[in-house]
Amino acid sequence: MLEGLPPNNAAYVMRLSCDEATSRIVSDIIFETFDPADAAVAAFEEAPSTEDWTGGPWIVEAYFGLPPDEDNLRALVSAVAGDDAARGMSFGRVEARDWVASSLEGLKPVRAGRFVVHGSHSRGEVRGHEIGIEVEAALAFGTGHHGTTRGCLLMLDRVARRRRPRSILDVGTGTGVLAIAAAKLWKRAICAGDVDKVSVATAAENARRNGVGGLVEPVEASGVAHPALRKGAPFDLVFANILAKPLRALAPQIAEVTEFGADIILSGLLGRDVPGVLAAYRAQRIVLQSRLDLDGWATLLLQKRG
Repeated sequence: MLEGLPPNNAAYVMRLSCDEATSRIVSDIIFETFDPADAAVAAFEEAPSTEDWTGGPWIVEAYFGLPPDEDNLRALVSAVAGDDAARGMSFGRVEARDWVASSLEGLKPVRAGRFVVHGSHSRGEVRGHEIGIEVEAALAFGTGHHGTTRGCLLMLDRVARRRRPRSILDVGTGTGVLAIAAAKLWKRAICAGDVDKVSVATAAENARRNGVGGLVEPVEASGVAHPALRKGAPFDLVFANILAKPLRALAPQIAEVTEFGADIILSGLLGRDVPGVLAAYRAQRIVLQSRLDLDGWATLLLQKRG
């Protein structure tokens, strides 16, 4: 899933210093409201300025390709996080620098089961028994810090503890984190695609960075409509970390390319989206096995029944 804006298009920034709970609310509403091709948002904890302070404030930074409507954005934040948060927002132009790399410097490695998603600045923090996934600082999201990606990695870890999938598909691969995790875990080729060409290029670069470039070769595709994806069918494990509407529309396609007993991991869902998505998959004889909620986002583990 494309979850950020290519850095060479980021010209405007909104910044807010707040507590952790507010940072999650604000970043989620911006992520949900704006087209991912037009805006990106990152939330991270600022380093403390003194040794005896246990933690720093949380920072929300939202980046835009075009000037945002400041009044409307303040009204949106005020509605979900209160007037104090709206008043604390500041707007400006982006400096001529690698803004995503700068944001990622403040992000700590994220652990999800045996997986650790990290930037190059945290490479040394991966422990010997862990599977490190280093993400290229090309997009602000898809780094594992968002609840959807972390939820999918945790569900992948659950699947891995009970079986070894034979054929794996990642629909809407985004930065490629999930495909890379599966490739590093099982040392096998993973079919991956995304509708956005920037995501495809980013995922391919991340795969090479993680030493699995020969196993993860993403293609530009809408859903599973690409020969390189369909040749891997039938799949017994599928990821789709996108949004509710395309997830519902993809239910027949995913049912078509999966075998009976296949595990299907879906995310990109707010709580209110879950019933509609489950109904669409039940119609294809794909039923819920377990659900995980993180930071207001739901991740579903489904199974295709006979």
